[in-house]
Amino acid sequence: MSKLPSRRQLELRSGLFFSVFCMSAAFITYCSMYAFRKPFTAGVFADMRFWGVYYKIILITTQVLGYMLSKFIGIRVVSEMTPGRRVLSILGLIGIAWGALLLFGMTPYPYNFIWLFFNGLPLGMIWGIVFSFLEGRRNTELLGAGMSASFIVASGLVKAVGKTFVESYGISEFWMPFLTGLVFVPTLLLGVWMLSKIPPPSEEDEAERTKRIPMDRAQRWAFFRSFAPGIILMVLVYTALTIFRDLRDNFAVELWAGLGYADTPQVLLTAELPIAISVFVIIAFMIVIKNNQVAFFANIFMILLGGLLLLITTYLFQQGLLHPAAWMILVGFGMYLSYVSYHTMLFERWIALFRYQSNIGFLMYVADAFGYLGSVGILFYKNFSSPDLDWLNFILKVSYVIGILIVALSLLAFIYFRIRQKQE
Repeated sequence: MSKLPSRRQLELRSGLFFSVFCMSAAFITYCSMYAFRKPFTAGVFADMRFWGVYYKIILITTQVLGYMLSKFIGIRVVSEMTPGRRVLSILGLIGIAWGALLLFGMTPYPYNFIWLFFNGLPLGMIWGIVFSFLEGRRNTELLGAGMSASFIVASGLVKAVGKTFVESYGISEFWMPFLTGLVFVPTLLLGVWMLSKIPPPSEEDEAERTKRIPMDRAQRWAFFRSFAPGIILMVLVYTALTIFRDLRDNFAVELWAGLGYADTPQVLLTAELPIAISVFVIIAFMIVIKNNQVAFFANIFMILLGGLLLLITTYLFQQGLLHPAAWMILVGFGMYLSYVSYHTMLFERWIALFRYQSNIGFLMYVADAFGYLGSVGILFYKNFSSPDLDWLNFILKVSYVIGILIVALSLLAFIYFRIRQKQE
């Protein structure tokens, strides 16, 4: 049996093998993390209410509150984290989240919802820690696309596993999340071990993409002051994307049921596969663009196109000109293309274009923090302003608002960065 390569061997290798190894490590790790975060959303929690609120909304809101707080904490923790602390941090944070799922199963309904806050609290920092192994490289887009494909596929995968536990084995919806996490413990350990073998960026990487360094408080504020209007605009776009992405993801079971696919749980995974493949190919292709200016503005244009696709496909669907499944897949593609662009390319090329020594963790966690704040806000709005409106019709209405915001704000951001660049 051949042994996997050591860190030193990886340092001596380049090209396809190195890229596949890095992508696999990040994909496996982040996909496994989803098994500790998303499986409970496969539950319906039918006829369960607490304080007059649909119980699934309470569960999702509680977890997202913890996840959102984690993003605010991550602005400091992830941006300041040194390489030597990454591996133990990943294992420790996911271990805490899994323990919270155990307590979620043990605590009687309806008081067990509180444990999902403590489940979400550590998990919000995992993305930034994992991506820190990949950023600042000449092929970061390719590596990031491979990692980001995980959260397109993983959400459907872990929900399919969770739904199987409930429907085929009679497992309680409250114990299903913990058991789903147990299934993915071996893959988590494998992925983290592989991450530990990835060497830091080379001198050639740093020359092309700018050196990445931990950022203290003063450095973070200096960066913000330097790009404040652009940061605000791009965070607002990301907030709109996160709201739609979370609605589509967290209520996928209800959406597919509303579209006539209630008895086909496999659609939760199969519908996401063409999205993951398409987004991966497009984002990975950006590696061929060596000019950071071209790549950065092309990325903003792709985000704008995602907003347009959301508007056009939703209109066609409502007019009966687009098949329901095609609409669900196309809006998912548009949103994930834009969403993944942030995670893999926008901030990466932003730093490289303006030659600002920093790291993606700071920018990404500022965006994520406000993105999830918006996600919590829309859940409360739905529950208290439109409680009787089904999820499908609610998301159709939200689609138009989100699409218009993405298009308008992306155009303003494009104008700002063009002006900002001319001032350099």
